[in-house]
Amino acid sequence: MAMRSEASAEIIGIARDRELDQCLADMAEGRPSALEKLYRLTSAPVYGYALSVLKNRQDAEDVLHDCYVRLYQAAGRYRPCGKPMAWIITVTRNLCLLKLRERGKTEDLSEDEWESTADPQTGTESDDHLILTQCMTQLSDEERQIVVLHAAAGFRHREIADMLGLPLPTVLSKYHRALKKLRTFLEKGDGSCDRTEK
Repeated sequence: MAMRSEASAEIIGIARDRELDQCLADMAEGRPSALEKLYRLTSAPVYGYALSVLKNRQDAEDVLHDCYVRLYQAAGRYRPCGKPMAWIITVTRNLCLLKLRERGKTEDLSEDEWESTADPQTGTESDDHLILTQCMTQLSDEERQIVVLHAAAGFRHREIADMLGLPLPTVLSKYHRALKKLRTFLEKGDGSCDRTEK
């Protein structure tokens, strides 16, 4: 059963990648509707990732805007390699790093701000959405990025390891630690997670 769901996820991922590759090719040919489609398909994970890095809603919105401007400008230089979303997240990550250098610091979002900025179109189930919005501030920066990239953007752990420049065992460990924190939050039901496991 697990092998069947992995195969289904693989097929869905391949179809998604082909669609994104086509959007980028159409953008390179100057078709504005392709940018709109690319935005619709990818803006939720791009924004979620930017927010997980920057921890500031305004900065994440700025990066979201700048990302699609940059993607439109660079579409002609994009060469399909089967991982368009990884390329998009890399552009997002670079813009986040520039923003962090610009600001010189990050600001933590309160739990209320996480709830108000969560996008229901991230593709997660409602229970996952609830978990992420209520406990996201309890995770370390890397844990939050890994959860967003896996749960919201649908990346496999190996892809996340490549994007973040981390060993695969570290990504797996941090992901499972984050899930444990989220599970603890639900079991306690008192709004507290163990912040010591960062």
